[in-house]
Amino acid sequence: MLHYTVRIFHSEEVSEAEREQAAQRFRAALDASLGDASLVAPVYRAYLRLLQIHVDQARPWDLDSSEQLLADQWEAAELAATQAAFGAERYMGDAHFELEIPPR
Repeated sequence: MLHYTVRIFHSEEVSEAEREQAAQRFRAALDASLGDASLVAPVYRAYLRLLQIHVDQARPWDLDSSEQLLADQWEAAELAATQAAFGAERYMGDAHFELEIPPR
């Protein structure tokens, strides 16, 4: 069962095959960091809710321990996935990703 899809965007000339390989590396690292593909959608949704709640607040946010754990887990997983897809020497640069999460 496909729990989410990854779309990679890049402003440089990148072939579709290279973009697909980057998306596969991203997905594999994200799944491994969170423990399973089935955890990506719920963790991502929860993280987005935290972003919406604290949108006007500077970091660090005032979070309870479970919220902080979730935020830390997502941010570490996102960094690992980004580095796997785009290389360890840059955090996004001119490339970025989009997760497509099916509705619940």
